[in-house]
Amino acid sequence: MSGTSADGIDAALVRFDADGHCELQLGRAFPWEPALRQRLVELGQGGALQSLEELGTLDVRIGEAFADATRQLLAEAGVAAAEVRAIGSHGQTVRHRPAGARLDGRYPFTMQIGDGNVIAERCGITTVADFRRRDVAAGGQGAPLLPALHAAVLRDYSEDRAVLNLGGIANLTLLPATGDVRGFDTGPANALMDAWCERELGRPYDADGAFATRGRVDPELLARLLDEPWFALPPPKSTGREFFHLGWLQSRLAGNEAAADVQATLLELSAVTVADALRAQQPRTRRLLACGGGVHNPRLLQRIGEHLPGTAVESTATHGIDPDFVEAMGFAWLARQTLAGRPGNLPGVTGAIGPRVLGAIHPAG
Repeated sequence: MSGTSADGIDAALVRFDADGHCELQLGRAFPWEPALRQRLVELGQGGALQSLEELGTLDVRIGEAFADATRQLLAEAGVAAAEVRAIGSHGQTVRHRPAGARLDGRYPFTMQIGDGNVIAERCGITTVADFRRRDVAAGGQGAPLLPALHAAVLRDYSEDRAVLNLGGIANLTLLPATGDVRGFDTGPANALMDAWCERELGRPYDADGAFATRGRVDPELLARLLDEPWFALPPPKSTGREFFHLGWLQSRLAGNEAAADVQATLLELSAVTVADALRAQQPRTRRLLACGGGVHNPRLLQRIGEHLPGTAVESTATHGIDPDFVEAMGFAWLARQTLAGRPGNLPGVTGAIGPRVLGAIHPAG
């Protein structure tokens, strides 16, 4: 998969046993071609398509890139295509509008591109793609889709737990000791920090949170950012970079802020919104398991932990799951569900009217 940050293609080779338990055999991240990545970031932040021809071309180019990543991963693992049951491909999100283009609830949609036909044809492996749109068609948010996997591999019935995915957008999976699994987006994780860092330093992300550490939190700016009505919406809810982007940030800047102070404030925004959401929805959480790119930002994890006294904040690595490949593993799990004719969504998470088998199947040949 490639997430909202479009920082690379994550490929995971996953083995399942008869009971559905999964094990990562090999995971690798592959870079995007720079010009293609830049265009994907622009589109993901609400940029307009030049033409229908551009959309069709991008759909194929992304499918080709995913196929290349698959072939490289299998070559390194020494695994033949014939040994792989299926590829689960998330695609690249270019728009996510579960409330509709005018945010009025009419004509909700989500769009991930990366043609599954191309992946299946180039790799010779059955490919399941386009997972989110069926859930949206059923009245859901189309996201998050991984709480079912989190529950399968990380739930502990002796304590209230949560899983925090720190991608471009942050989302929580709530795993109570008793009761139903829930999940929702909390707001930006890395999306705004990455965009600001790239604009100010020419770097795609803030390595180790060093840029943010140089600055101070601007309380007035933080208050303006937190005043965004989306944060007060109850779950189920989801969002993306087409909402939380540089334009959104710039409309809230006074114009005299130091660049490092803005970065520090954006980090604090991510930490505060995660902590506030967890306290509001599952206040007795004892363990928060983090995954995604943000797990490598020690300053971000530190601030989340400081906002959640009494909650242990840990990487999923401490529980045997590589935090960089949880999402890619999740789409392998979803592909397996689809091929077995089993639902992949949790209606209590997405808000869909019922469980649905997700994705379109593109046979190997």
